[in-house]
Amino acid sequence: MRSLIPWRWKEGRSVPENALTEFRKEVDDLFNQFFGNAGWLPGTSFSRGFTPAFDVSETDEEILIKAELPGVDPKDIEVDLSGTTLTVKGEKKEEQEEKTENVHRIERSFGCFSRSVTLPCEVKEDQVEANFKNGVLNLKLPKAESGKKRSIKIDVK
Repeated sequence: MRSLIPWRWKEGRSVPENALTEFRKEVDDLFNQFFGNAGWLPGTSFSRGFTPAFDVSETDEEILIKAELPGVDPKDIEVDLSGTTLTVKGEKKEEQEEKTENVHRIERSFGCFSRSVTLPCEVKEDQVEANFKNGVLNLKLPKAESGKKRSIKIDVK
C-alpha cells in the first residue's frame, strides 16, 4: 500500500483524511477512465438509465420486498414470479419541458429497468400481494409450507 502513495510518512503518524479522500478519488477516476461510466458496478447506474433499489426481508410467514420506484407510473411496472426468481420490470419516462432557459445539465435518470431477486424459498404464487404508494412498490410473498421453518421438540433422556 505504501508503494502506491508518492510520499512517505514517518512511522507512527497516520495519513491525513483529506489525503485518503484524494487517493480514493484518483482511483475512482482511474476506474471510470478504464471502464467508462462503471454502470455495471453494484450501487451505480448508467448515466441515462435507472436502477431501482430493493429491500428484501423475511419473517416466519412471508418474504417482504420494497422496491423504490420514484417517478415510475404504476401502469409501467411488471412483476413476474417464476419459481424462486422474482423480476420487477418497468420504464421510467423522462418528461420534456419546453422552456426558454438554457439547460446545462439534467440529472434525472430514465429508461427501462429490470431487477431480479432469487428468493430463499418457494412462495404461494396465488397469494402474492402488491401495492404501490408514494413511489414504493411493496410485495408480500407468503411462504409455501416447504419454505417455513419447523421446530421439532426432542425429549432428551
